[in-house]
Amino acid sequence: MTRRILKSQAETPALLPDRFKAWFAARGWSPRAHQLALLEKAREDASALLIAPTGAGKTLAGFLPTLVELSTEAAERKANEKQSLVSTGRDLQRTGGLHTLYISPLKALAVDIARNLERPIAEMGLPIKVETRTGDTPVSRRQRQRRYPPDVLLTTPEQLALLLSSDDAPFLFSSLKRIVLDELHALVTSKRGDLLSLGLARLWRLAPQMRAIGLSATVAQPDQLARVLVPQPDGREAAADIVVAGGAAPPQVQMLDTRERLPWAGHSARHALPEIYELIKANKTTLVFVNTRSQAEMLFQNLWSMNDDGLAIALHHGSLDVAQRRKVEDAMSAGRLRGVVCTSSLDLGVDWGDVDLVVNIGAPKGSSRLMQRIGRANHRLDEASRAVLVPANRFEVLECRVAIDAIAENAQDTPPLRTGALDVLAQHVLGCACGEPFLSDELYAEVRTAAPYAELSRPDFDDVVDFVASGGYALKTYERFARIKEDKEGRWRVANPKVRQSYRMNVGTIVEDDMLKVRLVRSRGGGQGKTGGSTGVIARGGRLLGEIEEAFIEGLSPGDTFVFSGEVVRYETLVEDQVYVSRAHDKDPKVPSYMGGKFPLSTYLAERVRRLLDDGRAWGGLPEQVRDWLSLQKDVSRVPGVRELLVESFPRANKHYLVCYPFEGRLAHQTLGMLLTRRLERMRARPLGFVANEYAVAIWGLGDLSSMIRDGRIDLNALFDPDMLGDDLEAWLAESALMKRTFRNCAIISGLITRRHTGEEKSRRQVLFSTDLVYDVLRKHQADHVLLRAARADAATGLLDLRRLSDMLMRIHGRITHRELDRVSPLAVPVMLEIGRESVYGEAADELLAEAADELVKEAMDRSG
Repeated sequence: MTRRILKSQAETPALLPDRFKAWFAARGWSPRAHQLALLEKAREDASALLIAPTGAGKTLAGFLPTLVELSTEAAERKANEKQSLVSTGRDLQRTGGLHTLYISPLKALAVDIARNLERPIAEMGLPIKVETRTGDTPVSRRQRQRRYPPDVLLTTPEQLALLLSSDDAPFLFSSLKRIVLDELHALVTSKRGDLLSLGLARLWRLAPQMRAIGLSATVAQPDQLARVLVPQPDGREAAADIVVAGGAAPPQVQMLDTRERLPWAGHSARHALPEIYELIKANKTTLVFVNTRSQAEMLFQNLWSMNDDGLAIALHHGSLDVAQRRKVEDAMSAGRLRGVVCTSSLDLGVDWGDVDLVVNIGAPKGSSRLMQRIGRANHRLDEASRAVLVPANRFEVLECRVAIDAIAENAQDTPPLRTGALDVLAQHVLGCACGEPFLSDELYAEVRTAAPYAELSRPDFDDVVDFVASGGYALKTYERFARIKEDKEGRWRVANPKVRQSYRMNVGTIVEDDMLKVRLVRSRGGGQGKTGGSTGVIARGGRLLGEIEEAFIEGLSPGDTFVFSGEVVRYETLVEDQVYVSRAHDKDPKVPSYMGGKFPLSTYLAERVRRLLDDGRAWGGLPEQVRDWLSLQKDVSRVPGVRELLVESFPRANKHYLVCYPFEGRLAHQTLGMLLTRRLERMRARPLGFVANEYAVAIWGLGDLSSMIRDGRIDLNALFDPDMLGDDLEAWLAESALMKRTFRNCAIISGLITRRHTGEEKSRRQVLFSTDLVYDVLRKHQADHVLLRAARADAATGLLDLRRLSDMLMRIHGRITHRELDRVSPLAVPVMLEIGRESVYGEAADELLAEAADELVKEAMDRSG
C-alpha cells in the first residue's frame, strides 16, 4: 500500500545542487522536510501525494524535482559541449520537448503559479521555459506550444482534454516526465475530476515514463486520493506514496459572541455589521468569506455604507467581470486593500499577499472547507492563521461551535472518491476518436486504469461507445447523433470533421447557468424611480460589470433597481444577451440570487451538531442567547437526541403543521419533504406544501395532523419507513422537472446536445427544446439509456442526496419521538420562516420577513395561553 515518508533536513546536501542551496540560503530559508521528501521520491522514480496545509510551500515542493532535473540536464549538456569544443559559453535552451505538465483547477491559479515560478528560475539563471495554456491563451500561442513545447506547461483539465484530442498528442506528450496536480482535493470531487482522471489514463499510455505529484490540503482519506495519481492495473488497487508535511502552527479560530440580539433565522448577519467593520479596521488585510454571491453583494453594500473611515474594501466573486477580479487580486497582492468580501472564488491556493485575518460569515458547512479558507490568513507554515466565525442565526451558532472543535482536532470531512460518470466517459470516448482511431478493447482497458472507472463494467462501456456512435437504440434513426464510425479493422473514428470541431468547442464538464452580460451605461432621458417604467434610449456598449443569471432578469421590469458588482444599478433594458443598467441610489434594491451558490451541510458536521444538542453539559460553551433558546425548547417540547427523530405537530393560522429535525442538510430534506407530502396525500391529511432548511423540514396542510397522529390514522414509523425511497421516489421523479434539468446537463456534457457551434451559440430555449424532446423519447422507448442512467446517478448523489437520506431513515427507524404542541416551538421558528422566502430575492428576504419573524418568536416564547 502507500508509505508515509518525511525526510529530515540533514539530507539537504545529497538532494539539492549547489545552485539551489545558495538560492535558499540567500533568502534566509531552509528547504522544508516535505520538499526534500518529494525530491527523494523523484530520485526513486515514484509518484507521490503531498498533504500539506496552506503556506507550507506545496507549489515549490511540487516543482522542485522538475527544476533540479532540468538544471542538471542543462549542466550536463553544457559540460558535454565544452568537452567537444562546441560550447558557446552560455546556457542553451533545452530542446527535449515537454518535461512537466501542471494542472490547476483555476485559470487564475495557473497564471499566478507561472508568475511565481519565473522568479526562482530567473534568480538561479536556469534555462527553463515556462508557459501557461488556458481558455484566455491566444490561438497562435496554443498552436506554437504544440509544435515547440515549453519545458513546463501550466494548464487546466479542459485544456488537457483538448490537447489529448489532437492528432499530434503522441508527439507532444512522448517526452513528458512529470505531471503536477495542484489542489487535487478540489479537483476530484466533481465531474472535472472524472475528466482529469481519464486524461491521466491516456497520458500514462502515451508517456509510460511519466510520474505524478499531487498537491493537496489535508483530507479525510489520503489513501483514496493517492489512488488517483497512478494507474489501477487490471482492476488491482495501486496508490502513490504519501508525504505528510508537519510543523504547522494550529489555527486560532474563535466565534463572534455578538453584543447584539442574535436572530433566530436568516443568513445576512446584519446584526453583526458594526462588529465585522471593527474587525476590518483592527487588521491590515481581512478576507470576509460568505457562502453565496448574493450575500457578497449585500454585505459589501452594507459595509460600504458605514465606511466612514474610507477603508479600501473590495468585492470578489465569480460573476464579476474578469478584469475587475484581476484588479482586486492585484490590489490584494500589493497590500492596498484593508478588506475583501468574497465567495469561494478565493478559496483556493493563490497567494493573495499579507492577509492577517479571515472572517467567515454564516456557518462553514464543512470543516475541511473552513480550514481551506482559514489558510488564506498568514500564508506561512510556522505562524498561526487567525479566523473569526460570525453565525447569522442561532442554529448556525451550533454549526460554528462544532466546526471549531473539529478544527482543533484536525478532523476532516472531504467526500470519498467518486464513481466515474457515464456522460463524462462519453465525452472522453469522442475526444479519443478525435485524436486517433481506437479499438474498443484497448480503450476499455485504458479507461479502467483511471481510479473513478476502475470498477466500470464492459456492458456499461459498450453502451457508452454505442451511444457515441448512434445515440443509442431509440435515436439510431437520427443521423446527427452518429458521431463516430467503425472501420473495417474495427477501429472507431470520428464520422466527419464537423464532429471534431464541435467537440473542441464544447469540451468540459461545467454546464454554466444561463448568464447575461451586464453593462453599465448612462440613460438618456427617463424616470428616476423604481416604478418609472422605461428610462429612455440606451446607447449600445458600456463598461462590462460581469454576468447575471437570466432567471433573475426575467423577474424585473425596466426601472427596477438591484445590487450588482458592488453598486446599486437600475435595470434599463435587455438586448439579446446584454443587460443594460445605469447607476441608481435606491435604498431598497433587490439582491440577485444565484443558482448553486449554497454549500450543503457536511454529514460530519451534522453528526457533531446532533451530538452537541444531545449533550446538555456541552451547552455551557455556547453563547447565553443560544443556551436560553435551547432551554426554552427543552421546557416546551424536547431537544432531539443524537439517534432519534423529533417530530412536532401544532396548529397555526387555520392550518396544521408537522415539523421534523433530521439535521441532514437542505438537499436531503427537500427530497424528504417531497416524499412525505406524497404519503400524507394518500393518508388524506390534505397537505398544502413543505419547506426545508439545513436542519429541519416543515409540512403544512388543512388536515388536523396532531389528531391524526394521536388516533393512529398517521403512523409515524410507517410515514418515515425507508421504503419511501422505492416506488414513491420513482413516481415523483417520473413527473419531476428536476430529472429533466439533470438530464439536460448530462446531454450537454456527453456531447449529444451542443451549446456552441461555429459562428453561433444555441439559445437557452433551443437547448431546452432539444433536450426535453430527447428526454421524452428516451423515457418512452429506452428507459435504460446511458444518459437516463447518468441523470439518475447525478440526481441520487447530488440534487437528492439519496444515500444520506437512506442512512438517516435507517438511523431513526423505531426512534421517532412525537410532541403534540399548541403552538410553534422555539426550534421550529427558523424553518417556519422559510415559508414564503422563495418569492423574495436572495438575502433581502431577511429584512422583508422581519415582521413575521418577530411574530413567530413572540408566539414561541409566550407559553401563557
